Amino acid sequence: MRDIRPITDPSRPKVYIETYGCQMNVNDSEVILSILQDAGYALTEDMDEANVILANTCSIRDNAEQRIWGRIDQFKLQKRKRDNVVIGIVGCMAERLKDKLLEAVDIVAGPDSYRTLPDLLAAVRPDRPQINVLLSHEETYAEISPVRMDRNGVSAFISIMRGCNNVCSYCVVPYTRGAERSRDPYTIVREAQELFENGYKEVTLLGQNVDSYYWKDKENADRNVNFAQLLEMVAKISPEMRVRFSTSHPKDISDEVIYTMAMYENICKHIHLPVQSGSSIMLEKMRRKYDREWYLERVRKIRSVIPDCGITTDVIAGFCGETEQDHTDTLTLMEEVVFDSAFMFAYSERPGTLASRKYPDDIPYELKTQRLNEIIALQGRMSLKSNEKDVGKRMKVLVEGPSKKNPDELCGRASSNKMCVFPSRGEKAGDYCEVEVVSVTSATLLCKRIND
Repeated sequence: MRDIRPITDPSRPKVYIETYGCQMNVNDSEVILSILQDAGYALTEDMDEANVILANTCSIRDNAEQRIWGRIDQFKLQKRKRDNVVIGIVGCMAERLKDKLLEAVDIVAGPDSYRTLPDLLAAVRPDRPQINVLLSHEETYAEISPVRMDRNGVSAFISIMRGCNNVCSYCVVPYTRGAERSRDPYTIVREAQELFENGYKEVTLLGQNVDSYYWKDKENADRNVNFAQLLEMVAKISPEMRVRFSTSHPKDISDEVIYTMAMYENICKHIHLPVQSGSSIMLEKMRRKYDREWYLERVRKIRSVIPDCGITTDVIAGFCGETEQDHTDTLTLMEEVVFDSAFMFAYSERPGTLASRKYPDDIPYELKTQRLNEIIALQGRMSLKSNEKDVGKRMKVLVEGPSKKNPDELCGRASSNKMCVFPSRGEKAGDYCEVEVVSVTSATLLCKRIND
């Protein structure tokens, strides 16, 4: 069995990696570490001893980029204290800003150039920074087994595809991660099997739009694999290994995926289904390729097949030209769906996107903030309403570890992805527990052990 944990050999040069943004960036950092370990490096969690300092970045919102500029200043302090420290920016921000970053760091590497990091590091000189931001139509890192950097050894991420073809008008992802391409399904199954053999109990299949996953066998079309088929292949590894996925696109999530979820108990009953707006006018301007009614029909279909399926979402407040009616449409959709939880943001214009070229960012900051606060307040009420429906229900929970508030209690997630807290009987992370919900908050299900 291959060791999938980081090498910490003190004789090797040390690499320190900070990861920002989404789950896909977490998986990318693990791919980067695998490549660098094969090149002779070892991971360190102490920046003060690192020979190489990397920040794996996100460009989805402006405040994420501003945070990285602040971290670069901190990294530079290490260069002043110690000779031969190399600073690198990798990921989406590297792809978007390119040469501008070379004025501040030694290496700039985009999401498709991680294989070249050892060569870039070898070529760095004080007066010769290195850059590779070429996008690829083929790169999926399919045969690279990521080195797992999580602490609990319970849940892991598996990237099943890269890039995006949707070109939503507000989004930089197609420009920073390139065109969509799907990974060989048999390498995905191999990676999931390897994780299970190493004690992991849950894998999350990742893609910008997992529902559009489609792998074509060049020799035999009968061996082509879509996302529903991939889900089934991974679920069959073991009934003791949970399978999650993220993110679904409302225009693409198919009945076949929904029915496959219902067929297998170990495919978790949770779908993250970003709506962004409840207004069909805004959705068209965002180029989401669905309208309000299409979204609500997909929610109805999910709940008709999987009544207890958890549904979470993303919401943008204050997109270009948003009227009070558009905002009200978002609030009424949230009330109709009753999402379990949501990621909620004020619109942040990103340079180079269609929206930045075509639509003025004309909603005042104060009004964006007001609308966002209304969305957040409503979601708090909807989360509580959703959780209250679970009182009295029995659930199987995968233990993540002790509760932060009480070491005598455990916490873990139900299949619906809701967080549960319950009394400990000495179980450890990775164990399954049967619980019953006795009370709730807007964020947590408070449970008792069955037969307590």
